[in-house]
Amino acid sequence: MWYTEWQISIGIPTVLQNAVMTRAENACELCKNTDGLDVYMVPESPDETAGCAVFTCQTCREQLTNEAELNATHWRCLNDAIWSPVPAVQVVAYRMLNRLNAEAWAQDLLDMMYLEDEVKQWAEAGLIEREPTLDCNGTPLQPGDNVHLVKDLNVKGATFTAKRGTPVRGISLSDNPLHIEGKVNGTRIVIIAAYTKKS
Repeated sequence: MWYTEWQISIGIPTVLQNAVMTRAENACELCKNTDGLDVYMVPESPDETAGCAVFTCQTCREQLTNEAELNATHWRCLNDAIWSPVPAVQVVAYRMLNRLNAEAWAQDLLDMMYLEDEVKQWAEAGLIEREPTLDCNGTPLQPGDNVHLVKDLNVKGATFTAKRGTPVRGISLSDNPLHIEGKVNGTRIVIIAAYTKKS
């Protein structure tokens, strides 16, 4: 049975809580904070054991459960968490970095991250399905792809026009599937995906 609820310690057996707390050495396994600690059961887990739980601080937990607004700066802590030997921590880090994929640093961490096949399957089971981002030919775009512009674009707030044919390397996807982000003339801009073609 796949565990699908966002859950903290209410109803979680004491033995499981103690096992996770001991493994975590009384600190958040994501950011190392020591305040407001509690067990977070990872959604879409294969079971309900300590191996499918992460010890988290209140700040991390509230953002994981969408009780608080996502603070991208806080999640720079994943720079260390992605190297955790604990699969549950790897899964949460992978999912959060995917939520933050509009941030260049989050995309860089995703590129560096290595997950065993089973762990990656578990991690991807919890990702929200999103509409694909398509270029002018209807080709799906992925983070890190290279594209070029198919029309001149006036860049708001900048003193240049992005010319047709300009390459945009290592794009990021945004929360809006119609847009991508990338650097043009050293400036990071939002671009309508339909005005690009995958290289």
